Amino acid sequence: MANNPADHPPGNSVAEGNHEGDFGVSMVDLRTVMELRSTEAVNKIRDTYGDVQGICRRLKTSPIEGLSGNPVDLEKRHTAFGQNFIPPKKPKTFLQLVWEALQDVTLIILEIAAIISLGLSFYHPPGGDSEACGATSGGVEDEGEAQAGWIEGAAILFSVIIVVLVTAFNDWSKEKQFRGLQSRIEQEQKFTVIRKGQVIQIPVAEIVVGDIAQIKYGDLLPADGILIQGNDLKIDESSLTGESDQVRKSMEKDPMLLSGTHVMEGSGRMVVSAVGLNSQTGIIFTLLGASENDEEKKVKKTKTQDGIALEIQPLKSEEAAESEEKEEVKPVKKVNVTKKEKSVLQGKLTRLAVQIGKAGLIMSAVTVIILILYFVIDTFGVQGRQWLAECTPIYIQYFVKFFIIGVTVLVVAVPEGLPLAVTISLAYSVKKMMKDNNLVRHLDACETMGNATAICSDKTGTLTMNRMTVVQAYIGDTHYKTVPEPDAIKPDTLEIMVNSISINSAYTTKILPPEKEGGLPRHVGNKTECALLGLVLELKRDYQPIRDEVPEEKLYKVYTFNSSRKSMSTVLKNADGGFRMYSKGASEIILRKCSRILDAQGQPRVFKPKDRDEMVRKVIEPMACDGLRTICVAYRDFPAEAGEPDWDAENDILNELTCIAVVGIEDPVRPEVPEAISKCQRAGITVRMVTGDNINTARAIATKCGILLPGEDFLCLEGKEFNQQIRNDKGEVEQERLDKVWPKLRVLARSSPTDKHTLVKGIIDSTVGETRQVVAVTGDGTNDGPALKKADVGFAMGIAGTDVAKEASDIILTDDNFTSIVKAVMWGRNVYDSISKFLQFQLTVNVVAVIVAFTGACITQDSPLKAVQMLWVNLIMDTLASLALATEPPTESLLLRKPYGRNKPLISRTMMKNILGHAVYQLVIIFTLLFAGENFFDIDSGRNAPLHSPPSEHYTIVFNVFVMMQLFNEINARKIHGERNVFEGVYRNPIFCSVVLGTFALQIVIVQFGGKPFSCTALTIDQWLWCVFIGVGELLWGQLISAIPTHHLKFLKEAGHGITKEEIPEEELNEGTDEIDHAEMELRRGQILWFRGLNRIQTQIKVVNAFRSSLYAGLESPESRSSIHNFMAHPEFVPLSEEEEARIPTIKETGDEIDPLPSSSSLIRGGEDLPTTFPLNLD
Repeated sequence: MANNPADHPPGNSVAEGNHEGDFGVSMVDLRTVMELRSTEAVNKIRDTYGDVQGICRRLKTSPIEGLSGNPVDLEKRHTAFGQNFIPPKKPKTFLQLVWEALQDVTLIILEIAAIISLGLSFYHPPGGDSEACGATSGGVEDEGEAQAGWIEGAAILFSVIIVVLVTAFNDWSKEKQFRGLQSRIEQEQKFTVIRKGQVIQIPVAEIVVGDIAQIKYGDLLPADGILIQGNDLKIDESSLTGESDQVRKSMEKDPMLLSGTHVMEGSGRMVVSAVGLNSQTGIIFTLLGASENDEEKKVKKTKTQDGIALEIQPLKSEEAAESEEKEEVKPVKKVNVTKKEKSVLQGKLTRLAVQIGKAGLIMSAVTVIILILYFVIDTFGVQGRQWLAECTPIYIQYFVKFFIIGVTVLVVAVPEGLPLAVTISLAYSVKKMMKDNNLVRHLDACETMGNATAICSDKTGTLTMNRMTVVQAYIGDTHYKTVPEPDAIKPDTLEIMVNSISINSAYTTKILPPEKEGGLPRHVGNKTECALLGLVLELKRDYQPIRDEVPEEKLYKVYTFNSSRKSMSTVLKNADGGFRMYSKGASEIILRKCSRILDAQGQPRVFKPKDRDEMVRKVIEPMACDGLRTICVAYRDFPAEAGEPDWDAENDILNELTCIAVVGIEDPVRPEVPEAISKCQRAGITVRMVTGDNINTARAIATKCGILLPGEDFLCLEGKEFNQQIRNDKGEVEQERLDKVWPKLRVLARSSPTDKHTLVKGIIDSTVGETRQVVAVTGDGTNDGPALKKADVGFAMGIAGTDVAKEASDIILTDDNFTSIVKAVMWGRNVYDSISKFLQFQLTVNVVAVIVAFTGACITQDSPLKAVQMLWVNLIMDTLASLALATEPPTESLLLRKPYGRNKPLISRTMMKNILGHAVYQLVIIFTLLFAGENFFDIDSGRNAPLHSPPSEHYTIVFNVFVMMQLFNEINARKIHGERNVFEGVYRNPIFCSVVLGTFALQIVIVQFGGKPFSCTALTIDQWLWCVFIGVGELLWGQLISAIPTHHLKFLKEAGHGITKEEIPEEELNEGTDEIDHAEMELRRGQILWFRGLNRIQTQIKVVNAFRSSLYAGLESPESRSSIHNFMAHPEFVPLSEEEEARIPTIKETGDEIDPLPSSSSLIRGGEDLPTTFPLNLD
């Protein structure tokens, strides 16, 4: 293990500035080495280069000093070996987005109708003015008017273009925002490398071949490399191989480290040997890129309204791998359905939209049929005319006009603004949440958060400040309530304690001077170790000289910290051939292994179990009850004459220790947390604390935070006890047992990551309450990955979190603070309310417009609202209103109500009352104006006008009043819970004000100057005032409606439910099916399954084979066979035999989290769900 630095000259470290000749090894050579594994690789390196140092020399780098960081040299390396980034997929161009927006069925129908109308208007039949065609050709005599026939068709086309451009622009800006967000996530990812002998952090994209990178537990490797020095290094390579077992890496056995894999244990240093597209992940990406293009040729991708998540993920830098996979692996989380995972809200909305669309389709079909029948019967039946050849074009024009009216009814009925409102609302929230320290990685997480009913939070760093300091100590038989003076401790004891702390800690952990004068010293690295190093400094000693004397290369063996050990030990070889081991860890664990303790004289004396119990009672429990974390520091000597111990027999090694000291570390509660927790409790969200700490410490802190309130009966359990209560005799978790425990559980102490996952899964799967619980989880360690993935919303810590945790999460807390979670809840609820506001507005318009167009058409053979006017109304309702209502800022009052359940309908009774109430008002007004308006305003009636007649004042007033009522109803729609004051806080939303005023201004322009295309004629000031007055009536009417108590209106139905279990055919009921949007599934399931299934499998088999040919050449072992099943493990495709199934732990242990159709990049993450033993950071 110990590599002696004297073996190699320091390459071209800093001394040689000139890197004249090229490097002694080419990219291809390195690539061939990187394709080998384990012993083959070791042999190849030995035969070709001598050893890893040889490769370092050829790459002109020093294993100790690293690169010089000279820009010329770095540039050279870029040209020779490439840059460490994977070029992003090209974003869709604006034109592509326009083309996609044009694919909308209703728009296509409109375009066709408009084109027919245009064509017919230019065609003047001979004899068209003959009497024979009857009154039908009424107005055609007026030549000027006949020329204007083309205007309607042109106006429709023009409106369609506007709608398309607006949609495309929205998509484009959305995509731009996400690229920005993504690059922000990427810039934040840094990696530790050594340059000029200094340990520095650089952005991942700047890593070059030849860099010496320091790797430690929790890292996601950004490039391929070869190990130079390692301690107890274990890597999870499942993202590349699908093997879930952790791979031990060492210089002698397997020094190859691959990009995209996770360090699960240990630490070390590697020399970077391949970056970007030449690294293993990059190679897969190029393969996938190629196969994706083939796939697109084969299957024209169908456009999904919520396809955002798929398109917005740019591929850039090493993170590309993860970001892309992450997006596509995500759906695994809840549902086994081909369609990309929909959030609860989108499921409800799509359902609603489909229902409304069906209704609209029926209405429009009926309208067209009635119009045509009426016309035919009237013309040929009642008037008894003949169908003459020369009249055909005129009749066809009529039919086209009817058809256009029908389509217009359909256009207004279909709420295409819904998806838009959701996206605008979510995108707006995501942007604003950045300011509240929430970096949202998945759009729907933001909205799910609004429904959260439970939060399982870590203690360290989230509820507390993660600024640890030693405040009490037990040294030499004395319990010091404050840190003792150095002279109070025997010099020998002090010496051994300082050595133990300095050497037995990660050398990356340091205490640096404060950034600004008078600030606190900066803690870098593991915070618990920082506290111990702080103790060394307080005892007027320094840890750096000791570390310089014993550099990392001299450490004989390191047992790094992980969740099963809960301790860390470092072994040094003495001059006489014996060994000394320093250990530290959780006090109850280390004390159990101690057989001696240093007394007041600094001499070891026997330490029996009864002494230990007394110590726990007198020292450890009092410390824990003060909310301190207790750490025990110990050592053990192995005499030379006993020979070298068997280092792999950990239990024998970590035994017979001598206790040096027990220290109490304080981590103060963040001052703002108690307030935030009480807000959560008011909002109906239960906060639970899950921590690795001792139960007394946990209880003390939970009380300080307000998670435990005096006088309430809540459970605080330790992990061991928790498992005894929920598992049956066979050791399996039983849901019934769990259901007895979790409702009262508030603190889970000494918990392992598996416990956290079990708890989260248990709460989510539980059927105890009336609604399913929605659980948010915070995590920072590598081991929290499964729990973060399983939860409905996973929060990772931006500062303390490891890459693995960030990657499994939905939202990253950039300030690691619990209060930011409360902000996320507020935003989530706000999204939900914004959508409901929009719905309330939209549906009122839809109901009114459809009824008016339908009845008007049936009674007067012409829709009172013309096609172009309908499109304008559709534009203000859909696009502008969704902008205005979806961007309301959240208020604190959102936290005063209980969360909506998962199947609470989108449209509550109150909203239904508002929708119907306002619809009644609007219909009464419009029909009054339509059938009696000419008398009231003393103008000519516009009813029964012949084809191509000029626009009438009458119909202009109807149109104008209609729009005015919508505008004022938009203000009513700002409140959905029946509040009286609809103007409250309106000035806080500039977008809303500008949209309302802008719409009003445009409406004036359209009416006064719109002329023929908009079928409008200018109105007088009197008529305008009446229109506005009728519109203002909406506000007064709204007050009247809100005065009617909803509970008297039993007949009102709610709409837009989540799907209930009963509606789903039996065979589809796998876990979580209730959230799938069946309406869409039925439509597209068959074809998608086939195409996607076949394509993905082909792609995967290609990649898998490409991989295996290099990976497992000559290694056709059963494991490598099962790894392929891990890529495609789904009963639909791979009939697994029993023993094979037993070999794939990932499926068994993590429940049903298998992507039914592994998407092209879920492939890279194969059987990603990590196995059940994970390292844990000291929390």
